[in-house]
Amino acid sequence: MATEGEYESILCVKPEVNVYRIPPRASNRAYRAADWKLDSPDWSGRMRVTAKGKAAFIKLEDKISGELFAQAPVTEHPGIVVETVSDSSRYFVIRIMDDNGRSAFIGVGFGDRGDAFDFNVALQDHFKWVKQETEFSKNAQLGDTGPKLDLGFKEGQTITLNIGVRPLPTPYQLPSVSY
Repeated sequence: MATEGEYESILCVKPEVNVYRIPPRASNRAYRAADWKLDSPDWSGRMRVTAKGKAAFIKLEDKISGELFAQAPVTEHPGIVVETVSDSSRYFVIRIMDDNGRSAFIGVGFGDRGDAFDFNVALQDHFKWVKQETEFSKNAQLGDTGPKLDLGFKEGQTITLNIGVRPLPTPYQLPSVSY
């Protein structure tokens, strides 16, 4: 995903986030936060959204020690890693993954709608940047294959400029005072 020498940048930090165990999805219908035990979260901590190269990482950390609780690598958004729930704008389903490649789906909730909005926009902005970088690199590799715009004068072509003559403004003259 990320190559050596790339730096990690922080896209978003939210100091208060709740994590919930979610029931397995019964069918193709969307997840619903009302099905979770919202009054008793299974874990509470801090969320950091970071980026390294073209991948983003959602890191759930302990508020005090900073110890990593879970991490979700995000390679595209919207996608399977981050899904919104159908009945609230403050809750998401996130696919976390450990170092061995095992994954699980958990529910994540924010106390404030603004925090949920910031989280979603941070991911959208990152992947908008990734898309632009990909397009720029494609254009740089292909070169400018479009027709060149020739704005020069052809041989024998002339141009006439009519510059209107305006009278110069008169300087302000102080009234003469005699003593």
